[in-house]
Amino acid sequence: QVQLEESGGGLVQAGGSLRLSCAASGRSFSSFTMAWFRQAPGKEREFVGALRSGNSNAYYADTVRGRFTISRDNAENALYLQMNSLKAEDSAVYFCAATARRIIVSSMRRSSEYEYWGQGTQVTVSS
Repeated sequence: QVQLEESGGGLVQAGGSLRLSCAASGRSFSSFTMAWFRQAPGKEREFVGALRSGNSNAYYADTVRGRFTISRDNAENALYLQMNSLKAEDSAVYFCAATARRIIVSSMRRSSEYEYWGQGTQVTVSS
């Protein structure tokens, strides 16, 4: 079993930055594909980005590419999401997700591919 816990959310002005963290405990973290999703009120959960085990290439949604960066520290069992140039439309609850399975790139944006989820952290961007 894997437990995920997000932190780092908060209120920030448009154009500002936030760094989210996801602490993982339980089974081996380094072998998991990790991802960030977000969900705004009244909207479906949306893929933000994902990072395979081994800290190789990251994959991003078009809406955040160039502004957000995913990284991981396998020694610390941690996943990060650096968010820059934040916009009001980035406001949402951000979730950390993990899968022990090796999934293809085209499947990374599907929330159903991930079996482990955190409780989420709220990010609010004021315009």
